[in-house]
Amino acid sequence: MTRTITVKGVGSATAKPDYVIISMTLDAQDMKYEKAMELAAVHLEQLKASLAGTGFDKEALKTTNFNVRTDYQNEQDGNGTWKNVFNGYIVSHSLKIAFDFDAKRLSQALGAIADCVAKPVLSIAFTVRDPAGVKEELLKSAAENARRKAEILCEASNEKLGRLVAIDYNWAELNICSETRYSMADNCLAAPMRAKSIEIEPDEIDTRDTATFVWELA
Repeated sequence: MTRTITVKGVGSATAKPDYVIISMTLDAQDMKYEKAMELAAVHLEQLKASLAGTGFDKEALKTTNFNVRTDYQNEQDGNGTWKNVFNGYIVSHSLKIAFDFDAKRLSQALGAIADCVAKPVLSIAFTVRDPAGVKEELLKSAAENARRKAEILCEASNEKLGRLVAIDYNWAELNICSETRYSMADNCLAAPMRAKSIEIEPDEIDTRDTATFVWELA
């Protein structure tokens, strides 16, 4: 029977955020389906025009999700009986715009979004333009970490590390984002207040990943 040693390698990588992703959701509602769709289209065009006014291409705004659903609310009739009453159609349009990080540029984008009549719900993430490079660094770090552990264990056990026979890795999507949170109240986004921006420096991105390695014992 072949003797083996199994070790989990833990990789770590640090990266400086250089990219911003603004995610937003536009909601439009009306009792008639056609009217709800028309209102959603108007909101989208207003948002595109507002962003274009600050130098963004209209094609820079990307759809991440589009959903149309019916809405109901509970109401009590004169007899005290509760029932679901149709409250219209809701068109939810999720979008994002991404660009190289710049505090002034970010402030301009948020101001443009605030000008939209629909008042979209926002979230802002600081990440990196090249996540593949960070992932590669993580994998190399995990492999080096596992081998160091295996060599230490073999030396302490008076064994010799043999050939690598298996690698087990979960290819799940990694969230490569800074922990920094950026938010502003709607009234602070209105002109002329949005003309001023603070030169913030997002916290570095610290990521970790694991992989399992199996070696033979020589």
